Amino acid sequence: FSRFEFKGRNFLFAVLISTLFLPQVVLNVPQYVLYNQFGWIDSKYYLPLIVPTIFASDTYFVFMLIQFMRNISKEMEEAAKIDGCNTVQILIRIICPMLKPAMVSCALFQFMWSSNDFMGPLLYVKTPSRYPASIFVKLSMDADTGFDWNRVLAVSLISIIPSLVVFFLSQNSFVEGITAGSVKG
Repeated sequence: FSRFEFKGRNFLFAVLISTLFLPQVVLNVPQYVLYNQFGWIDSKYYLPLIVPTIFASDTYFVFMLIQFMRNISKEMEEAAKIDGCNTVQILIRIICPMLKPAMVSCALFQFMWSSNDFMGPLLYVKTPSRYPASIFVKLSMDADTGFDWNRVLAVSLISIIPSLVVFFLSQNSFVEGITAGSVKG
């Protein structure tokens, strides 16, 4: 959307952006039916949670990458064309290395959103012993006997440790990717 002109580009972009207004709850039933047909419900590899995450099937990330690519100067592409690069070579040798901060930001957002997801594991994982940490935080709150706050806070702290470690390891790229996509230069 940011580099190539084609017929219907604006309409397709509008349809893509309009999906941002569609609540995730609306998609849960069709996704459940699809994942059930694939045999992914309660799979031991968490396929309905991992496969969409790997492909970053969220419009927000497409929009974020488009905004980032608009900040990459076209002069670099033109210089590469003069040097004899075709479109694929420009994409691989020029654009992709420059997209690294934005890709790291997208990966971090996806990791954090996935690790904090409550509804997905609740729908797709049926075996309680395989629930992820986000479900265990809720299960540590027992409504019958009251909250054992020590247990709730301990489970909460343990569940955020992976996100903190990943964030601190890639903090520089994350901040660079967030700010670069928001400033027109």
